[in-house]
Amino acid sequence: MVTMTTTTTTAVHVAGLVKRYGERMALDHLELDIREGEVFGLLGPNGSGKTTAINCILGLLTYDAGTITVFGEQLTPSNYGLKRRIGVVPQDVAVFEELNVTENIMYFCSLHIADKKRRKLLVEDAIEFVGLGDYRKNRPKQLSGGLKRRLNIACGIVHRPDLIFFDEPTVAVDPQSRNAILEGIQQLNRDGATIVYTSHYMEEVEQICDRIEIIDHGRKIALGTDDELKRMVDAGERIVVETPALAIDDGLRDRVIGRLRDLPEVAAVTFDGTQLDVQCGRGESNTVVVLTVLTDLNVPFGHLTSRPPTLNDVFLELTGTALRD
Repeated sequence: MVTMTTTTTTAVHVAGLVKRYGERMALDHLELDIREGEVFGLLGPNGSGKTTAINCILGLLTYDAGTITVFGEQLTPSNYGLKRRIGVVPQDVAVFEELNVTENIMYFCSLHIADKKRRKLLVEDAIEFVGLGDYRKNRPKQLSGGLKRRLNIACGIVHRPDLIFFDEPTVAVDPQSRNAILEGIQQLNRDGATIVYTSHYMEEVEQICDRIEIIDHGRKIALGTDDELKRMVDAGERIVVETPALAIDDGLRDRVIGRLRDLPEVAAVTFDGTQLDVQCGRGESNTVVVLTVLTDLNVPFGHLTSRPPTLNDVFLELTGTALRD
């Protein structure tokens, strides 16, 4: 019997990366490994070192110590072959206002592709890919925010890079454009591109990322799949139930909160004047336990919601900072 083995190729390898700005340590021996063919989420609070790390990988910043390789090579200023394999979609829209859609995409394509015929085909493919076929002659100021984001993406991916960095590509766009952008990123990945994705929208990261690394103060603090990260912390089910009666009866409110806090399954309880918010630890559903306490104490209740732990819960526990929901 022949046993087949598969090997995973590393797209980006970062080891012991140190970057200082004077006395401030922006990257503190950062470790990062991105597998070829995956969608990799890079998360961290503001000031955690994400942008610095990406700029070091792209060769836009020098660093004080450590090693960086991209597809097994060092990204030097003269390594144009490797540069052509990389695409960047920055958070801030970076296009030329005096050029129309087609001209913008053509310009960015020309930075990597010398052959004019191939360049024209690639530009047409990029326009169709991001759905800007009806806006070819429009200048950026004539586009909505969502369409500008799509143009930004087209400029970053037109040369068909193997590795693409997306830095918060859905900031301030409408839900329809956001869905189109996320679907486009997933299609790029299915077509073979390795994706590095940063965002403060946790539902997006959970939706598209294969693995996620959380960094803080320039260091890696957690790495794994969405489910693996959730198993690293004690965050569990969150139960929110409408209990307006507790707002008018202080004694009853104190008894309810006291009973709930005594339960081994419950990590925290708060009341905001209308709703009781019960944060449970890891384990099975605790909704019945909470409702039993309310019923025993004759507390009328209304709408109830229960949700499993989210990536934002994990992020909050690991960094002490909540990201946007």
